[in-house]
Amino acid sequence: MTLSHYFHSQFDLLQNLDFCMRVILSAIAGAVIGLERSHRFKEAGVRTHVIVCCTTAVLMIVSKYGFVDLTDPDGGLLNGTRGVDAARIAAQAVSGISFLCAGVIFKTGNNVRGLTTAAGLWFTAGLGLAFGAGMYIIGFFSLFLLLAMQFVIQRLFRTLDSYSGTNLHFKVSDAITFHKDLMDQIKAWNATLIETDMSVNDDGTTEYDLVVRRKNEITFEEVTAFAKGRDDIISYRNNSLYNHFR
Repeated sequence: MTLSHYFHSQFDLLQNLDFCMRVILSAIAGAVIGLERSHRFKEAGVRTHVIVCCTTAVLMIVSKYGFVDLTDPDGGLLNGTRGVDAARIAAQAVSGISFLCAGVIFKTGNNVRGLTTAAGLWFTAGLGLAFGAGMYIIGFFSLFLLLAMQFVIQRLFRTLDSYSGTNLHFKVSDAITFHKDLMDQIKAWNATLIETDMSVNDDGTTEYDLVVRRKNEITFEEVTAFAKGRDDIISYRNNSLYNHFR
């Protein structure tokens, strides 16, 4: 009996189904957490959380069950494996891929890009470990599950898992009253305040520079409606910063 035959003889259909169910539950858990993060307009959304959760499930399965072919049917170590740490290379692969993942994450101002790509690289490393360990069923199942979920999220939940960033600039004469009204207006827009910068000029006026996130961009008409009839607003403008799908 070859090592491959011996390895696969250790896992029956029910055991492989159990492995697949673990990955499915991980994907569901990641999606739930990702939805909550998307609701709060965080950088990592549904896709990123699903990929990370699936990857850790695959890595854990490989870590626990991927080395059963190092022993014979009686539980003894095979020749050449005594005193050898078989998981050492796998552990280094998981650590080493982190450097590649870090290289594809970029932060531009308040926008972070590359998180999902980095998570995808990590998942690819997990697939390589699964196939390398001979766990073909869990490897192919995880691959097709993730591709299916990516397709579903891309087609059906793109609006849910995306946001736009808008830069708002106001120059006002009465900062005390304006600040409270501005915070109330941001809530009314269903937006999240990401960054705020306030400076006082020599002439006593105050300038606000804000970055807010929302499902769609805050339009100039919306800002004009807020500023209309307010004597404390001297000038205002808005600029679209980015549209981001996580």
